Amino acid sequence: MGSYFERYETTNGQAVMECPSCAWPQDIQFLTPSIQNNSARTIRDGSLCFLNREENVGFPPKWHWPQLPKLWQYNLHYFEWLWDLEYEDAKAAVLDWITNHRLGKSAVGWESYPTSLRLMNWCAIFWGKFREETAANRAFLERLLSSIYQQSEWLIRHLETHLLGNHYFENGAALAFVGSCFHGEQAFKWFNCGYRILQRQIFEQILSDGMHFERSPMYHCRIIYLLAMLINTGNQQLGDLVKKPLGKMIAALGLLTHPDSRIALLNDSAFGIYNPPSQLESYVRNLLNSNNSDLCNITKGPFALPEAGYYGFRDDEGTYIICDAARIGPDYIPGHAHADMFSFELSLKGYRVIVDSGVHDYEVNPMRRYCRSTKAHNTVEIDGQDQCEMWAAFRVARRGRPYNVRWKPTQDGFELSAWHDGYKRLKGSPVHYRKFNWNKSGKLIIKDIITASKPQSVISRLHLHPNCKIDQIKASTVWVTYPEGNFRIIFSGNGRLSLEGSYYYPEFGVKISNKTLAFSFSGSNIEIEFQIEAL
Repeated sequence: MGSYFERYETTNGQAVMECPSCAWPQDIQFLTPSIQNNSARTIRDGSLCFLNREENVGFPPKWHWPQLPKLWQYNLHYFEWLWDLEYEDAKAAVLDWITNHRLGKSAVGWESYPTSLRLMNWCAIFWGKFREETAANRAFLERLLSSIYQQSEWLIRHLETHLLGNHYFENGAALAFVGSCFHGEQAFKWFNCGYRILQRQIFEQILSDGMHFERSPMYHCRIIYLLAMLINTGNQQLGDLVKKPLGKMIAALGLLTHPDSRIALLNDSAFGIYNPPSQLESYVRNLLNSNNSDLCNITKGPFALPEAGYYGFRDDEGTYIICDAARIGPDYIPGHAHADMFSFELSLKGYRVIVDSGVHDYEVNPMRRYCRSTKAHNTVEIDGQDQCEMWAAFRVARRGRPYNVRWKPTQDGFELSAWHDGYKRLKGSPVHYRKFNWNKSGKLIIKDIITASKPQSVISRLHLHPNCKIDQIKASTVWVTYPEGNFRIIFSGNGRLSLEGSYYYPEFGVKISNKTLAFSFSGSNIEIEFQIEAL
């Protein structure tokens, strides 16, 4: 596929091939991505940890691991772990990859998504962090540039237009990023391709309220990181394109963040994969030279991301609630969605108490099936079915949609109501209506109405954080202790309250036992109500 060098003639007519010069400012500094649980010492000792799974891969690593989960293999080839190494070790790892992970059908690292992330990491490290060392080592520079040329040419011919979404966004960001790094015709071509993708995808993927359209706070953080990195290249054209949407996204991130400074675990979201909100907010504030306290929105009281479909409330005492009245995502890419309409998360005095079950992995297995299910969320399940037909690891067949979403913020709290048609495919065509009523005195009231032409089996669930301890269950009232206090849950209606054992997956590869309250009913016209009251 050739190599990326500029050709010019000397005074004696001899042709000379010269490395293209870097177009970035001399003092450029990029934000280090999350390197998960790795360090220079453990990496040099031959151990790498991704998704909370540690493997002995050697150093430089062996690059082919077909027996490991695909996402683990991807992380190996992202090279985000390279950021923690010194120059000589980073150079050795890259040279080994260039030599031993050749383009081929079984070469996972050559798939378009890991290629995109690797290109960004290599350029940011060797023309950012190690710019002087790289420029002084001609032999390494030539091999590095030849590989970047090959990878960029490969990527531009294998864009993930069959997937779109965050994958396609990564492709465009990588090409624009690498293209902005160098002078020359090839770099100009990569930049223009990436820039055109970003022009379209920013409009498509960033909603008017600032939320990423796949409605995952975790991937929302990744898109913020990408936009920030593009601005930091110093390329004026990129800066003009991404500054406004980046400001909107960082403001939305503030609304998606619990008082513990971590993201809400809506849809496919987990801790420890991407940079935390506070780090992103600080980085973006510096990039935009902003002293605006609303940049990462921490406004107290009710809040709404109406196009995304997320609504909630925050106060000064560590209370936070976020409610999901959203579509599962764009119809053509619902792969990171869960069957979680009308679910919610709740923190009291800075501690999570009602939680989303999270995500364990991206493999086709029972845990993936559970994490995406309605059963794993704080909403209503009918006849043991999901609101949307989830299958494989990222597939969705028939899916429900919310209707008549009504949001009423008040001085003391908010009201939110909607209904969805996710269960109309079942016999009796059941419809689920839910109304949230929150007031700042610390009382959440949720009312569910299920109507159908035939009797249905209905379960409303509440998933407690593992740090919550059930002190007492009496009739339909539950008293719960958490690290900073107590709260009470009172269920109303002609149902049966039971306690289920379940699991909380706050990080990839992490499985923690917790308790779930299940309130069960049967009938064709059912009304359920429960209230959560801080004591």
